[in-house]
Amino acid sequence: MDLVLTAEFWSSLAAIIVIDLVLAGDNAIVIALAARSLPKLHQRRAIVWGTVGAVAVRTALTVGALSLLKVPGLMLAGGILLVWIACRLLSSSDGGPEGHDVVPASSFWAAMRTIVIADAVMGLDNVLGVAGAADGSILLVVLGLLISIPLVVWGSTLILNLLKRFPGLLYVGGAVLAWTAVKMITSEPFVSELLHERRGAVNALYLAVIGGVLGIGWLRNRRATMQKTMQKA
Repeated sequence: MDLVLTAEFWSSLAAIIVIDLVLAGDNAIVIALAARSLPKLHQRRAIVWGTVGAVAVRTALTVGALSLLKVPGLMLAGGILLVWIACRLLSSSDGGPEGHDVVPASSFWAAMRTIVIADAVMGLDNVLGVAGAADGSILLVVLGLLISIPLVVWGSTLILNLLKRFPGLLYVGGAVLAWTAVKMITSEPFVSELLHERRGAVNALYLAVIGGVLGIGWLRNRRATMQKTMQKA
């Protein structure tokens, strides 16, 4: 109970919710593509139960990631990987439904299988992000993943439309992922020992990584926009 009342608990939960919101779009697309050929009666069931199955698999993967991140060096490696994921997230060339090659399923069980497998394969970014933000708390992992069920099932279209209307939300998600990455890196024992009593260096690292991720994302998107403009001219 004391843990739930701390500001750190609520800030971590808020980070997990933002990560779920930003990363739910890809999963929503996969679910929609897998279920699109089913009769309307079965589509809703496939979406709901496929998502529940995918979340169950993701819960197991995230709990496993929490254990793995306790292995020396893996927190640092996971943080560096999450920085790359954040940069990739902000690149407009990597997004969109056209980036997914999901064959429509012909039956309810085939749709469920496709949804669960695709989500497990694509879920590395979410698993790492949630595990890093949870900071070893199983309660935060479970809460974050429970929140992700209605986000994906009922809010997926809303999320996709919001991201299209307000592209800046993607940068908020990228900043949260970058913040989580630095949190993971500085939680690595030998890094923590190196930066002990060097609060200025820690703050500088947060600013450098978050600023670098946002800057790289902005530059890549600007370059992609300029190339599209030149092609149309």
